[in-house]
Amino acid sequence: MSTQVSSVAVPKFPAQPVSEYQARSAPGLPALGLGIVGVILGIILVVLHGHGTREIVLVVVAILVFLASELCFHGLTPVMTGEARVVQLFGRYRGTIRSPGLQWVNPFARRRRVSTRIRNLETAMVKVNDADGNPIEIAAVVVWLVEDTGKAIYAVNDFEKFVAIQAETAVRHIASSYAYEVGDGDRLSLRANADEITARLSDEIAARVASAGVQIVESRLTRLSYAAEIAQAMLRRQAASAVVGARQVIVQGAVGMVKLALTQLEQEGVVELDEERKAAMVSNLLVVLCSEQATQQVVNTGSLYQ
Repeated sequence: MSTQVSSVAVPKFPAQPVSEYQARSAPGLPALGLGIVGVILGIILVVLHGHGTREIVLVVVAILVFLASELCFHGLTPVMTGEARVVQLFGRYRGTIRSPGLQWVNPFARRRRVSTRIRNLETAMVKVNDADGNPIEIAAVVVWLVEDTGKAIYAVNDFEKFVAIQAETAVRHIASSYAYEVGDGDRLSLRANADEITARLSDEIAARVASAGVQIVESRLTRLSYAAEIAQAMLRRQAASAVVGARQVIVQGAVGMVKLALTQLEQEGVVELDEERKAAMVSNLLVVLCSEQATQQVVNTGSLYQ
């Protein structure tokens, strides 16, 4: 069987603005401890009594201590297993935190949560014409995860919606590039070559979503059938093809049995038949072997020729 190569029609996306790199961070527990100590120290300074300049100094120091404690608390960033935090400072990408646990980063930075867990996406069932022009209904499930958080956040507007739309586009393109089924083995078909088709579907989706920093783990077709308006006609065609194939097998077996019978009769010398009687015997055997109903037996009480 010759392999049919399907070109992956992927639009040319612009150059990506950023790629993921590790952000600067510090352990969060020491910062948490400093913040708690600062709060306690500030409270102590507030409750202390002073007079004149001393009271003003204590209040100012207490305010500064509370501000420092607030910065310590505000910079704390909890990172759960299976997620990352994208750090953005004044509109600029400052790296990604992937280490799980309590981390501390610049308190003025924005930290955006991005899940790096494996996700499932089931495309909606779409109706599209296959390579032969027959309307079919097709759907797929795509397993994916975020590989580059920098691209996922800054290269596309909404990476989840982007993956969903590109996956559906790839499903439509694959469905229109191959026939639902073919009568010969020279072409790939959606029905008979599921493994090859799903592999090419995964490759095309991966090429389409690479600009968003997304990795495709696997994709599988979950729904594949003729559209309702031609389903009955296609079922009748499949049934007719099955009947023709079965009759071909029956005829081939019957011809072999007749040939074997004639050969054994000649070799063992049971009876000598001329060409006319051989033709009659072949005709009778083929009728018996190829008939769909049980044949009626007729006993010849006369001679061979009457």
